[in-house]
Amino acid sequence: MNQDRSTQAAKRSDWKTPQQSAESFVPVTSVHRVTADGVQIFYRAAGDPNSPVVLLLHGFPTSSYMFRELIPRLADDYRVIAPDLPGFGFTEVPAERQYIYSFDRLAATINAFVQALKLKRFALYVFDYGAPTGFRLAMAHPDRITAIVSQNGNAYEEGLGDAWAPIRKYWAEPTPENREVLRANILTVEGTRWQYTHGVSDPQTVPPESYMLDAALLERPGNKDIQLDLFRDYASNVKLYPAFHDYFRKAKPPLLAIWGKNDPFFLPAGAEAFRRDIPDARVEFLDTGHFALETHAVEIAARMKEFLSANGVSQ
Repeated sequence: MNQDRSTQAAKRSDWKTPQQSAESFVPVTSVHRVTADGVQIFYRAAGDPNSPVVLLLHGFPTSSYMFRELIPRLADDYRVIAPDLPGFGFTEVPAERQYIYSFDRLAATINAFVQALKLKRFALYVFDYGAPTGFRLAMAHPDRITAIVSQNGNAYEEGLGDAWAPIRKYWAEPTPENREVLRANILTVEGTRWQYTHGVSDPQTVPPESYMLDAALLERPGNKDIQLDLFRDYASNVKLYPAFHDYFRKAKPPLLAIWGKNDPFFLPAGAEAFRRDIPDARVEFLDTGHFALETHAVEIAARMKEFLSANGVSQ
């Protein structure tokens, strides 16, 4: 396993010392890199290595940075691990790897990552692209999954909002012209900012470094074409929805759907639909948009800890 020096630092500093009081302790989030599936995966981690694991999977166009407020709020009770998916954040894919950017491949890489870290059992937090990635993982290894938290992570047709219209057109007609429409209208600073601020009652509360980091990373050579390839392949997720539903019905993992109700991409109906296949699923709505953690990290962390504890995912 390839890890940088922060691994050694984490062993020294990312958990409680006898001198730290419970009141003052704030878990330290450390950064690491590990090679899996021929990819150097960047990830953030915090918490006692002996605690139950929560694996956080981000979406488009962000990275594990989106979990910066959530990780320390969970890490006093859990070992929290958040990788950057290939094509996002600070994960590096060597050119010679000739990586195919598809959701099947993303799931295979995260599976290799889980194996590299020797994670036997874990709860999943899935958001946006993290949902079809994580649900593939869960279908392949249902015995590993202790619970699922879906924050605007869709698995139902009725959850797809009108904001998908230009991408749906690209699925139906994958022409260069339709590809360029997406490049010009979505893969821009303005398009990224809109995803973060739409549906937020006071957009000024969204810290600009969040969407500006995403926008800067989108500008790396070749990255926009990676994103356009994933836009096209998102249709494969919709085709897999019946398989996801079959997994939900058979495995019945404890599931919390906690949703920014003003999300233009993934509608509240997508959250409610989980109850069709998991009748005991817990569904909650927040008065915010797609990136609910930007405005409601405290509430989401509290609901998660209550939910996980109630379903036996605790020390």
